[in-house]
Amino acid sequence: MTIGRTLASPPSLTLKGMTRLMTSARRLTGLAMAAASVVSLGLAPVASAQDAPPPPAPAPAPVLSTPEAPLPTVSESVAAIVNDDIVSTYDLVQRMRLLVLTAGIQPTQENLPQLQREALRGLIEERLQIQELRRVERENKINIVADDAEVDGAIADMARGANNMTADQLLAQLRAAGIGQETLRAQLRAEISWQGYISGRFRSRLRIGRDQIKATLDRLAAQATKPQYQISEVYIEAARVGGMQIAYQGAQSLIEQMTQGAPFAAVARQFSASPTAANGGDAGWISAGEMPAEVESVLDQMPAGNLSPPIATQDGVYIIYLRDKRAGSNVTLVSLKQVAVPLAEDATAEQIQAAAVELEALRPTVTGCADLEAKAALDPGVLAGDLGEAEITGLADGFQQAVANTPDGQLSQPIRTQMGLHLIMVCGRRSSGAQLPTPEQVEGRLISLQLSNISKRILRDLRTSATIETR
Repeated sequence: MTIGRTLASPPSLTLKGMTRLMTSARRLTGLAMAAASVVSLGLAPVASAQDAPPPPAPAPAPVLSTPEAPLPTVSESVAAIVNDDIVSTYDLVQRMRLLVLTAGIQPTQENLPQLQREALRGLIEERLQIQELRRVERENKINIVADDAEVDGAIADMARGANNMTADQLLAQLRAAGIGQETLRAQLRAEISWQGYISGRFRSRLRIGRDQIKATLDRLAAQATKPQYQISEVYIEAARVGGMQIAYQGAQSLIEQMTQGAPFAAVARQFSASPTAANGGDAGWISAGEMPAEVESVLDQMPAGNLSPPIATQDGVYIIYLRDKRAGSNVTLVSLKQVAVPLAEDATAEQIQAAAVELEALRPTVTGCADLEAKAALDPGVLAGDLGEAEITGLADGFQQAVANTPDGQLSQPIRTQMGLHLIMVCGRRSSGAQLPTPEQVEGRLISLQLSNISKRILRDLRTSATIETR
């Protein structure tokens, strides 16, 4: 399941209709990708789960070519107790099987402890989430936890995304792997309930200012002049898995699985502690200075299309897949609009002053690029037009200075040319070869990041205050 990585649902505490937003794209959309079998899983000694991290998102699952996947021959007992709520060894083995299936990896004696830690971590956090949601339901007399119909809808969505299957066909695939449908249903119920609760409670309170959006866009534009790398990442945080040595060994094990055919995106969804895990580890294009120095030194030497070795940093270990790389661009393109009052080249000072007054009267009525021309059309003495996109270095000196000194979406100070007196507005800017996101996209990303941080903070507090015993 995913904890706060993709929180785009509408602010509703009733959760009705939430299921359709929890589509299969992050889970089992690749259920018909490749053939694999799920082997019988044993139980290794379980580490403490007090510091368990948010569990990663499920990944595309392969088709089972061999339906024989017997349950492990172990007696059912207690694997963990979470505030008096029991996690049985049967629950744990079932979740391990689902983890193996969705990550597309083959269990070995070496990676079983890692699989068990990840499975137990997810189960413990689901218990904490449901316990907290039930508490909120009782105190506020509202419905938060997803009901059976919503879970059924999520499974149906997953099935349609998985090669246009039916829900029955998807559940049959799970049964062939020895996975009971309640294992998947419990995971989905906790996921859509928790995400709906976090979004419903906090999304309407978040405010992203225009200054934040502009600062982000300016930073992205500046970074576009540096060398850029298109990467996917898996990040294993040392504190969450029991230390740097375990994190490094875990990274080595995952690399071995990926070199044997496990999909990078599926592994990232299940094992990465980075927010990009919800997107299969896809971090998109990054520029020099955005990643730890240890990672960048490796990226500089890697050819595109290669998988890195484990890269140890101060707090954890990275695995990087370098999909592409390109040199930075020093050419910045701006989209401009203008309003102007025509003036002769030999216009008098009084005429220039009158034109300036006329243009200044327009300034408080304009809210941005969208209404600039419409507002200017109300004054017959003012001309307005779209100047299109141009390189900053190709603009006349006065226009270059105005672009540099005027925030995007605001009118500049008057610019005198031989044609008249002008005010310009920057409607967008980007580096050639690198398309910047729109302000709306930046706002959405910042909101999602804040919701993710809120979710992680609440879960951390729940873990700290909980009584968690592992057996």
